[in-house]
Amino acid sequence: MEVREVNIHVRKGDKVVVLSGKDKGKQGKILEVSPKEGKVIIEGVNQAQKHVKPRKMGEQGGIVTVEAPMYASKVMLVCPKCSKPTRAAHAIKDGKKVRLCKKCGETF
Repeated sequence: MEVREVNIHVRKGDKVVVLSGKDKGKQGKILEVSPKEGKVIIEGVNQAQKHVKPRKMGEQGGIVTVEAPMYASKVMLVCPKCSKPTRAAHAIKDGKKVRLCKKCGETF
């Protein structure tokens, strides 16, 4: 089976809101983007518990809480100026492609 890279509408460092699932309505910053899987990891959202075995002498093992990846289609970008969930519009300014807020028109 061929794995296709997906064009993702959000980037690392963007503030997003979760649209569906157990964490619906929660906001967080994107820590990591995986275009091959079409998933993102969001700070403080979609947390899972992982059992960690101690690897070195004196290292602590136990149960650790980590952020699990979720599909990028389940999140929506939040405008840094108006703080509302929005779709990103695109425009060319000074020869560069920039993202615009559809609600207030601010670039981000």
